[in-house]
Amino acid sequence: MSESLDFTTGDHVVYPAHGVGQIIGIENHSIADINVTLYAIQFEKERMTLKVPVAKAKASGLRRLSTKDRIKAAMETLQGPSKVKRIMWSRRAQEYEAKINSGDPVSIAEVVRDLYRGEDQSDQSYSERQIYHAALERLARELAVVEKIDERKATEKLEAVLSKAA
Repeated sequence: MSESLDFTTGDHVVYPAHGVGQIIGIENHSIADINVTLYAIQFEKERMTLKVPVAKAKASGLRRLSTKDRIKAAMETLQGPSKVKRIMWSRRAQEYEAKINSGDPVSIAEVVRDLYRGEDQSDQSYSERQIYHAALERLARELAVVEKIDERKATEKLEAVLSKAA
């Protein structure tokens, strides 16, 4: 059975639970007498290599980088009004984590926007800061690769949009 390859070595991809990675190889392994083709994806920041079966790549949510239009939509989301629901923090935190792990830049932008605190706003709890930074980093990483800038510049660009909107 030959699987069609959606990605090639060197492609930047997004794996929902880990963010932006780069395919460093396509490997064939024999597991219990079954031949499996795997994408080997390197996540530089986490110093991690993930192997995803080619046959399960789509189901796992592995996707190409966002288009410039999708990134633009995420930037517009950052400029919108914050929508903090009045539910218990633990429940909201779960929703935020789910949005971050969806891998969708617009959903991640919603989390960044909702948890952003300007200089003049009240302090955040430790867990709010953790989730905010995780979302900001995930969004900045994809923005950096799409716009071919470094991650620090991407973070500054996102924070500039946020502070203007606040």
